[in-house]
Amino acid sequence: MPDHKPMADPGLINDLQTRGMRLVDPRAGHESRRGGAGPSDHKAVSFGETTVMVPVHTAPAFDSPYLVDAPDADGRARVTKDGTEVARIRFPNRPRFYDLVTADGVPYNKIAVLHSRDVLATTILQTCIRYESRRKTCQFCSIGQSLAAGRTIAHKTPEQLAEVAKAAVELDGVKHMVMTTGTPPGKDRGAAILAESARAVKAVVELPIQVQCEPPEDDVWHQRMKDAGADALGMHLEAVTPQVRERIMPGKASVPLEKYFSSFEAAVKVFGRGQVSTYILAGLGDTREAILEMSERLVAMGVYPFVVPFVPISGTPLESHPAPKSEFMASILEPLARIVIDGGLRASDIKAGCGKCGACSALSTYEKLRIPA
Repeated sequence: MPDHKPMADPGLINDLQTRGMRLVDPRAGHESRRGGAGPSDHKAVSFGETTVMVPVHTAPAFDSPYLVDAPDADGRARVTKDGTEVARIRFPNRPRFYDLVTADGVPYNKIAVLHSRDVLATTILQTCIRYESRRKTCQFCSIGQSLAAGRTIAHKTPEQLAEVAKAAVELDGVKHMVMTTGTPPGKDRGAAILAESARAVKAVVELPIQVQCEPPEDDVWHQRMKDAGADALGMHLEAVTPQVRERIMPGKASVPLEKYFSSFEAAVKVFGRGQVSTYILAGLGDTREAILEMSERLVAMGVYPFVVPFVPISGTPLESHPAPKSEFMASILEPLARIVIDGGLRASDIKAGCGKCGACSALSTYEKLRIPA
């Protein structure tokens, strides 16, 4: 079964990411998880060379007009919409490193998981000061769920991360790594544990790493993380207007936007333009204009705004919140691709992380349409 198109259609990716897809065979592809940190409730699928994450376990996905046939022996499958074929996709194979166990007896996939088809991702601390009460927690977050379900462990040690990262590169050709963390108590906001972990991984394997945390109180941590081996940094706004931030993430909103901006500015001096990024969830209440205005400000500073459609995750306070319409996403991502390219930032130039991977948004596909071959 040949791949349908050499170039993925950003409009189709947008529609699939907002409406999800139904699987004739729920076991298609390697296992996906319900709830938990990171892109949960998704499956990775490839359109030719482009791999994207598409929701399969969410409320919108259960009613999606998109149906995916059971894949053939090579993992290839047809996608139909209301009975008409619209694409052919391939499910990436189950990673080989998932079959291994660490020296201290923990299955590798409880330490780190494969995102997209070549990205290793881990949440180092599966606990967070923001998650302690439903009053303070980010309403979209389910960091505690994978821990409660026994799919991960509370704290991954640097030794465990190094062991798994080395195997993922050698067995599965992993190209870069994302290290995020729940926010611990203390002024470094998780930067210390990220630095320690990056240093351990870089000691055993040459793998580009993006670290992700809230803005540390002291900007000196940016240099410490870089010196430890971090190649890129993500500090995630998630929402861009104070009203939406306070409603959606009351605890995290206590860190004001101005603190993010001063931290972004300091971080760009250390990591370079385009190597600092932020994650913005469209569909939580911020207007198209607010997201684009914020993105222009970020790009001018050298920060890559990775805008993704909000996905309602089961078990969270927002599990019944509607996903944004694909038209709304297109109205942001099309002009955003132009803003990013005009600002000299490209997903393909990022050394590691969510923006480089691009699987949770159609943004990088819109960028490719705008960059002359």
